[in-house]
Amino acid sequence: MKVTQDFVVQSDGSADDDLIDLSRIFGALWRRKFWILAITAGFGLVAGYYAFAVAEPKYQATSVVLLETQESTLVDLGAILPNLGSDSEAINTEVEVLKSRRLIERVVAGENLTEDPEFNGALRSPSMMQRARAAVTGLFRPAVPPVTPEDGVDPDMARAVNAVLGSMNVRNVPNTYVLQVTVTTGTPLKSMRLANRIAEEYILYQMDVKFDATKEASEWLSSRVADLKQDLETAEARVAEFATNSEVVSEESVQGLDRQVKELRDRLVSTRATLVEADAGLAGLEVLRSAPAAEKAEAVGDTRLSTILREDGAGEAFDTRFEQIIARAELQARRAREQVTSLTSTIAAIEDQIATQSAEMIQLQQLTREAEASRLLYEYFLGRLKETSAQEGIQQPDARILSNAQLPGAPSEPRKSMILTIALFLGLLAGSGVALLWEARRNNYRLARDLEAESGLPVMGQIPLLPAGRTRRDTLTYLSRKPTSAAAEAVRNLRTSVLLSGPDKTPQVIMPTSSVPSEGKTTISFALAQSLTGMGKKVLLLEGDIRRLVFGEYLNITTRKGLISVLSDEISLEEAVVHDPLTGADVLLSEPSKVNAADVLSSPRFAELIAEARERYDFVIIDTPPVLVVPDARVVAQQVDAVLFTVRWDKTSKTQVQEALRMFETVGVRITGLLLNQIDPKGMRRYGYGDSYGAYGAYGKKYYTN
Repeated sequence: MKVTQDFVVQSDGSADDDLIDLSRIFGALWRRKFWILAITAGFGLVAGYYAFAVAEPKYQATSVVLLETQESTLVDLGAILPNLGSDSEAINTEVEVLKSRRLIERVVAGENLTEDPEFNGALRSPSMMQRARAAVTGLFRPAVPPVTPEDGVDPDMARAVNAVLGSMNVRNVPNTYVLQVTVTTGTPLKSMRLANRIAEEYILYQMDVKFDATKEASEWLSSRVADLKQDLETAEARVAEFATNSEVVSEESVQGLDRQVKELRDRLVSTRATLVEADAGLAGLEVLRSAPAAEKAEAVGDTRLSTILREDGAGEAFDTRFEQIIARAELQARRAREQVTSLTSTIAAIEDQIATQSAEMIQLQQLTREAEASRLLYEYFLGRLKETSAQEGIQQPDARILSNAQLPGAPSEPRKSMILTIALFLGLLAGSGVALLWEARRNNYRLARDLEAESGLPVMGQIPLLPAGRTRRDTLTYLSRKPTSAAAEAVRNLRTSVLLSGPDKTPQVIMPTSSVPSEGKTTISFALAQSLTGMGKKVLLLEGDIRRLVFGEYLNITTRKGLISVLSDEISLEEAVVHDPLTGADVLLSEPSKVNAADVLSSPRFAELIAEARERYDFVIIDTPPVLVVPDARVVAQQVDAVLFTVRWDKTSKTQVQEALRMFETVGVRITGLLLNQIDPKGMRRYGYGDSYGAYGAYGKKYYTN
């Protein structure tokens, strides 16, 4: 009978494993509904106490400021005084200006808030909560040395400013140029006064900023105009001095020299051409000196020289005339050369004069431009100075008060309904969280289906909690006297499941056991024996728990020879058994022994005893000790037909059940079925199961007589 048992919830990896079972979540919440209601009520009571008894009433007052984005001014001084823009950045900037410490310091000083305990914490004694917070904060933060007025910081002013900033709120109404300044204090009049004062100080602050800017601009412009005036005078003096010492008459004179140089250059070119021609003629005449007279006359082309040659022939007159021609050619060449030299020197001189006058004229023009630039700059700044001076005293603010704060008629804080609503909601969440956490941490069984799902074994019976009596026998008496009770019917259901559990034949030797003590397995053994004898069966109830010996408490027997004596052959089985008239079964008690119980139960003689009992009785029920405590149950399980494993309702942990079943698995014992025992009907109804499950269901009242 070796069957492997997997004490795990099998999963095939399907998508169903990832789904959240909402019905189980709601069921868990419903089972803990009283806890949830209690926690929710606790949150509500705390919130109500805070809202109605602890929280101090606060009053809100709101003043409204309108930003003037298109300011009209008599003089446009946009470069000196910045105008308010119309974009969101400009509006957000004004919001920050309203919350600036410099502006709030003016409000604090004007309202003398440093003497108000509400805004100066040094004037009031700290509460217990504040002292506790300071103590806790001091453990994690280094101590900050206190500041004094000698350090340049007024601690009272700093505290008051921080308090005002904490009590005020500035918001821009969407899609408008309207700013709302809301102040929350402990008194209506103070809230109204501070809201209006902040708006007024904001307007005055803008005026002061513009006045200071205008004043600073006037002072700077005055200084700048004086410097520019001096620079202008210096520049004009330099121009006059340079014009006096310079030879430059005008730009036209330089242009006249340029035209003269051009004419001289043209003459130089023609004169150089004449010189080249004269030198060439002279060189040709010099070559003709040794030539024949006829060739000379023909080459020179002089008429008189040709006449002399024709009339007088080549003689002295001819030679004289030829020398005169050469002399005249030399004179022409010399004159042309002298003209070239003279023109060259004249051009160079005029060019030097032009260069000198051009440089002086450029310098004069530069000085004149500098003087003109200084004049323009001086005139511009002088005009701005006059505009700024005219603007002093006529500046207009970039905002105006659209609506003054009104005296609040009712406190704005605490919002009692909201506090209670939030507290109840948080309490509901906290209670639900505690309930789900408790359910998640639960490590026992309340439902047979859960036990079957996690063990993989069938639950053959669900026994309700039997009425407690003064003795253990009172429980058996109750089952005998109340045969139609829910408990008796539950035992009959268990009996039916056990009798039908065998695949081939009805189990004859049955062993109830459990994982730990006090799970009711001994009571189940007597109850099952009583139920079987009610069918007319002959039943032997054997006390296999040799260590505790509790059967005597059920039978009111203190000393008697039993199992050990039978195993040692001191007496026979028939002599050792005790017939119990209440259950109708024969009971074989055990007795103290010095031999280890596991050794006794694993002996061949014990196996022979079980075989003998099979022959004499229809059913044999062996009550055994817990599996996790001693190995006796695993030893006895080798001799039985059915093993009935008892699990105490809402008590036995899953780990204990898992480990006990694993120990049976290690020795190859098949667990026939499980029994969920000592089910508390009130507990089942408290957990929300009472209307649907088994003998403890609400519908059972129609069938049971308890």
